[in-house]
Amino acid sequence: MKKKTIEKIPYIKLPRVSRKQDVKYIGMTAVKIIEHEKHFFLEIYKNDRAAKDIPIVRLVITKKDFSAYFPETGAWSRSYITSNTWNDGLIWEPKNVERGRMYHEIQKENILYSEKDLHRIKNFFSDVTVWRKDPAWWEYLDEKQRTIAGMERREKEKRKHERRQQALSERIKNTPVLPEQEILTWADKKLFGSRHYIYYRKKGRRAVICCSACGGVKKGYWKHTESFQSQFEVHIENPIDGLEGKCPLCGKYGTYKPQGKAKKEFCRIEYAFTASRYKETGVIIRYIKLGKIWELKEQICDNEELVMTGAREKLEGVEIARTYFIDSRNPQTDYCKYNPFDGKDFWDDCNLSGMSNILVKEAFLLPEFEQTLKGTILQYSAIGLYAAENGKVNAKDYLERYQKTPQIEILVKLKLYGIVESLVDHRYGIVADINARRPDQFLGIRQDRLKLLINRKGSLNLLKVLQIEKRMEQNWTEEQIKALEETEAEQHQIELAMSIMTLQKALNNIKKYAGCEYGTECGDAAAKIRCTAAIYFDYLSMRIQRGYDMTNTIYQKPRDLRTAHNKMVEEINKDKQDARIREVEIAYPMIRKNYRKLRNQYLYQDKEYIIRPARSAKEIVEEGRILHHCVGGNNYLDRHNSQKSIILMLRYRKEPEMPYITVEIQEDKIVQWYGEYDKKPDEENMQKWLNGYVTQLKNRHPLKGLRELDFMEVI
Repeated sequence: MKKKTIEKIPYIKLPRVSRKQDVKYIGMTAVKIIEHEKHFFLEIYKNDRAAKDIPIVRLVITKKDFSAYFPETGAWSRSYITSNTWNDGLIWEPKNVERGRMYHEIQKENILYSEKDLHRIKNFFSDVTVWRKDPAWWEYLDEKQRTIAGMERREKEKRKHERRQQALSERIKNTPVLPEQEILTWADKKLFGSRHYIYYRKKGRRAVICCSACGGVKKGYWKHTESFQSQFEVHIENPIDGLEGKCPLCGKYGTYKPQGKAKKEFCRIEYAFTASRYKETGVIIRYIKLGKIWELKEQICDNEELVMTGAREKLEGVEIARTYFIDSRNPQTDYCKYNPFDGKDFWDDCNLSGMSNILVKEAFLLPEFEQTLKGTILQYSAIGLYAAENGKVNAKDYLERYQKTPQIEILVKLKLYGIVESLVDHRYGIVADINARRPDQFLGIRQDRLKLLINRKGSLNLLKVLQIEKRMEQNWTEEQIKALEETEAEQHQIELAMSIMTLQKALNNIKKYAGCEYGTECGDAAAKIRCTAAIYFDYLSMRIQRGYDMTNTIYQKPRDLRTAHNKMVEEINKDKQDARIREVEIAYPMIRKNYRKLRNQYLYQDKEYIIRPARSAKEIVEEGRILHHCVGGNNYLDRHNSQKSIILMLRYRKEPEMPYITVEIQEDKIVQWYGEYDKKPDEENMQKWLNGYVTQLKNRHPLKGLRELDFMEVI
C-alpha cells in the first residue's frame, strides 16, 4: 500500500449541515484508483462543527490489504473497523464494549453521510458475505478486513512451513548414512553381552535342544546308561535352567532355558548416541534405539504336543532423533515418525504431543563419538570425560547446556561431576555468576575452597555450605565445613545460631545431643545428626521468637533437647494444639480403645529398635507435628480408627519416646514409611529391617504375637 501517496490525497470533508444530537460519528466514502488499483476510502468524522474538515481516521482497503491513518498523530495502524477481545476497533459494537446498549442504538450513533455511501460499500465489497440478517454498514468492512487478515495469516504460515520443510530437506540431504552393521555389532557386544539362548525340552533321559545363535535343533541323550544301545546314542550336555551351555551344532555358548518357561518372542531394548559431521564444523547428535530379539518357533504335532522347530535371534536398530548443532544458533532436533497410511517412517522438525512424545534419555556413547567432535564447534565439550565417569549421559542435553554454558568444560576437567550433572538436568540455581570465567566465581565460593570441592567430585551439599560461607564472609575450618554439610543446615539457621553463640559451640551442642561423631560415614549417625540439627535450630528459633534472653546458657544448651523443644512447641501452639487434640480424641476414640489388641499383634523389638502401634489419636497428631509430616491429618486418623490401616511408631529402643520413623501398614503389608520432613533416614538399612519385621509378622505365633521373650511392658 502506497502510504505516502495516500497521505497526500485531500480529505473528502464533511459538509457543514445539521445533524441529530445523538449522532457521534459520521462516515464518508470514496473509491480512488492509485497505480491502477482500486482503493476504498472511509473517513470517519466526529459530529462536531470544529471537526468536520479533518477526519478522526482514514481507513483504506484494497482487495488484498488494509490500513488506517490517524491525521492527528500521522500514524498508520492495522486497526479493524470494529473491536474484539484482542484489539480496539474504530467503531464499537455493543457485544464487546457497551454491553448494556441495544445494537440499533449503536447504528444510530455511527452513521454514513448518505445512501450513496452505503451503495458504494455494498458494490466494492460485493464478494463479502455477512451472516447477520440485517447487517450494519461497517460489518461489510469488518468482514473484508478479517478475510484479508486471515489470508495473510495463512500465507505467512504457509511460507513459514515451506521454509521449515526446505531447511528439513537440507538437513536430511547433508546427513550421512549410519554404519548400521558396525553399530549393531558394537551393540551386541557392549549392550547385550553377545547373549544367546539354548532352549530345551526334556523327556526322561532324552532332550531336544534348540540354539538361538544358529537356529539348529538337535536331539540326544543327556544321561548315560550301561546298556548296549547307549554306545550308539547321541550324547549331549545335561541342560539346566539358567546355567551356561555350549551348543553342539555351532559351538557358541548360551543360557539354557526350558521350553515351558520361554516366551515365543523376547526383546531387550537399549539406547545409544552416535555423532556425525554436518558440513564443515557442524555436528549431528543421533539417538538410536537398539533391540535384540530372541524368538522360539513352535508347532503342534498330531498328539497336540508343542514341539520346537527352531529359534532365531535378530539385532535391530532405528534412529529416532537427530540434534543438529550448527554454528552458535540454537540446536534443532528432528524426530523420526511413523505414517500409518503408507507404513513408512519420515522425519519431522517437531516432536509428538502429549503422552506419546519422543523422549531422549541417558544412553551409552559409541566409541567413535568423541573422535567425531574433533574440529567441530563442540570439540572442547569434554563429554567423553563425563561419560567415562557416569557411564551413561544424555548427550543432547549435555551439549545444549555446554553451548549455552561453556564453563561446563572446565567443571568436567576439574572432576566436579555432581555440579555438571545438576547443570545438565537444567538446575541452574547453584550458579552464582553465569558469566564468570573462574570456577570459584561461577559457583560463588572462595578460591581456596575449590580444591576441597574437587576432592569431593562436586558434591552439591558441600557446595551449598561453601556458598553460605562466602555469602556470610566467614572463614570456617574444614572440620566445621564437613560438620555443616552433614547437618544440611540452611543459611538462616546458621545465622540465627551464630547471633547468640559461636558456630563451633552450636556444632558441639548438636553432636552432644545426637550422641554421634561427625564424619563417621554411617547412615544411621548421619540421619541422627540431621534430625538433631533441625530440632536444635528450630528450638533456638522458638526461644528467640518468644523473647527469651539467649545469653543465658541454660536456654542455649538445655539438659534434654527433645523435652525442651517439645515444651517450646507446646508453649507456642498450646491453644491451637489443645483444641486440635480435643477434637481428634473425640472424633477418633477407637484408636485408644484398640491399642492393647493392636499392641499384641504388631509390637516388636530387637536390640536396637522398637516398633508399636499408636496409643491414641493425640500421639499420632504429635508424631506428625514433631516429625513435620502429614500423619496427623484426618485421613490417617480415620484409617487407623477404622483399622483400614495401622499407624506404627518405630523408635530407638534406648529412646522409646523419641519419634524417629512413622510406618503405615495394612495387615502384613507396609504401605509407606517416612521420617522427619518426609525423608527416609538410613533408607537401605531401615528398609531391610522393615522387610524382616514383615517376615516376622507373617510367621508370628497366634498367642505370643511378635514380642520377644525378654520383652518389657510398654505403657
